[in-house]
This record gives sequence, C-alpha cells and structure tokens, in this order.
Amino acid sequence: MSLLSLARSSKDVIKPFGETDVLLYYSVVAQKLKKFLQGKEIASKIWLPKGMPFFIKRGSKDEPLFIEDFSAITEDFFSLRKKHLKDVKEKLTKKQELIWRYFVPRKLSDFFYATNGEKPHRPIERLFFDIDRGSGVSSEHAWFVTKTLVEVMKEDIKSMPVSEPFVCWTGSSFHVFLFLDKPKPEKFYEKYFQFSKNREAPETLTEKWVLDVQEKLKNTGIRVVGGHDKRNNIINIDPSQTPSGKLCRAPFSLHMSDAKTINGVDIPLDKKMLYDSKIVSKLKAYTPNKVIKDLDKLARNLPKKFQ
Repeated sequence: MSLLSLARSSKDVIKPFGETDVLLYYSVVAQKLKKFLQGKEIASKIWLPKGMPFFIKRGSKDEPLFIEDFSAITEDFFSLRKKHLKDVKEKLTKKQELIWRYFVPRKLSDFFYATNGEKPHRPIERLFFDIDRGSGVSSEHAWFVTKTLVEVMKEDIKSMPVSEPFVCWTGSSFHVFLFLDKPKPEKFYEKYFQFSKNREAPETLTEKWVLDVQEKLKNTGIRVVGGHDKRNNIINIDPSQTPSGKLCRAPFSLHMSDAKTINGVDIPLDKKMLYDSKIVSKLKAYTPNKVIKDLDKLARNLPKKFQ
C-alpha cells in the first residue's frame, strides 16, 4: 500500500496506528512540496506536554534535513516507530534516523523550513511577510489586512523582478510571499523590503505599504503597524523572517495551540480564494484528513513554478 493510500484510508491520519504520529501526514504532503522546498533546510517545532512547551530542530544546530530525504520514509518504517529509537536504531538508515529525530513519534510537530537557507548572508530567493495578529484581533481582520496589502503591493511590484503575491493561510492568520526571478544579495532585501520603525519617512517598499494599508483601513478600526514587535489588538506586517537564518511555516504544516491540540492547517490560496468573503471560515474547516483528501486540488494553488 502506498503512503498516500495508507493516509487516505486512516480514520485519523494524525493517529494512523493508534498513537499520535504526524510523520505519515507530512510524508504525504511532502510529495507536493519537492519543488517549493528544494534545497531548503527543514525545521520542526516539537511540542512537549510538560516543562518547556516546545523545542525546535533545525539545520543550523543539527544535521540538516531536506525535503528530498522524505523519500526514505516507507510503510515498514512506521512499524518501527511504535518503539523507542534506541531499541530500533540499528534497523534504520541514517536518513530514517534523522527524520525520526526531527519528527518524534507520539508528539505533535509543526513543519517549518529555512526561508532563504540557514547560513547567514545568503542570497534572497523569496520574500516573506507575516501578517501577525496580536491577541484581541480576529482572523477575519487579518484576512482583510492581507487582502489590502496584496492590493497595494501589486502596483509597486510591476516593474520589479518578483512574482505576483502568493498567499497562505497559516492555520491562524496569513503569510504573503513574493518570489524573485533570480536570487539577489541580502542588500536587495535591506534596500527595498526591510522595515524600520525609526525612520521619519518611508524608505523601503514595506514601509510604504504599511502606510498605504493604514490609510485604506483608517475608518475600519483595524490597527496595523510594521515590524516584529507583537502587541495586543494590533496586526503586524512583518518581513523580518525573510533573511537567511530565519524560518517560515511550510504549506500544509499543522498549526498547534498546545501539545495536544491541532487548531489549524497551513493552506495555500489561489487568487480567487483571497477575495471570498467567507474564506476564513472555510479555511478553519480544514482538518489534516480533509487536506489529504483534497491534496491534489490544494497543491495546484502553489505557484506554477513549484508544482
């Protein structure tokens, strides 16, 4: 039986063998992310029921894991994961052991990747804007900010070597991406897209876009700022996870509220979805099983160059 068939036949794809094991789900969605994540170091956020809430495995601190390595996952591998790693280590390949350490059995894990690589000062291939909503701000407001940001972006990027905006629902809010025609030095990001709250007048496109969004939303009661400092009742437009050495949530990643609760799934949007006034409720309805069922359709929402 293929991994896809196994996942689709599971009543609960997150507990396919009775206990929590997110790896079957991730091994299936990984097949649709080979181009999107090619050459990007994978990271995982592993949730813990006691003590510190989670820890992160990533290629800057551990042996790097890549999307191509998921080909080492087999149905037989899952039978070994019912036991402890130390008891079956000699039966695993090096790649299987590495995958095990990134996606631990019986634990929930988010799926991240190094946005532009783990090593510092690497060229920029994609730009990533986090629409980060503080406490007291609804997902619907985050959608309205995202839609407005995309609209103000479009005019300014016409003459730039970037793609049209690509949007993902994170499971709680939204991410907006711009993909460059070819990699650019880190200074390209700093000159055109970095946000600084210390300048009197906007010098980068992001700083201009934040002002444009503020102007368009000034009568809505939605408060928008730029930068990384998260505050209650405010939405941040934050590009700071773009440079190499930073992490981004992968499409189809699970989104957790705690070590026992999946409260959303990252979903790529096509152009029409962004303008659906009921899109947030539709996105919130996605479960891991529904993603597996609709995976072929959802994967077509990824930019064509990554399909």
